Amino acid sequence: MWRVLDRAIDWFVLRDDRYDAMGPGEDGLLRSHAFPGLWLDPEALLSGDLPKAVTALNRGLASPEHAAFVERLTPKIP
Repeated sequence: MWRVLDRAIDWFVLRDDRYDAMGPGEDGLLRSHAFPGLWLDPEALLSGDLPKAVTALNRGLASPEHAAFVERLTPKIP
């Protein structure tokens, strides 16, 4: 959730029917559990540094976790 007025981003993960706040990793990136490879750089987003934000997203999309996620979603044609 992007809180515009106080310039903050909250990230949540659904666990046992409740949403728990989740902070960034050691590298400062938020990583989605529901969509592997969705990596967001909250500092870049909040500061308007689009190139840095896109770099983080592209790193996530190039990750092995994202490749495995895409593979699971790809229909298998016999």
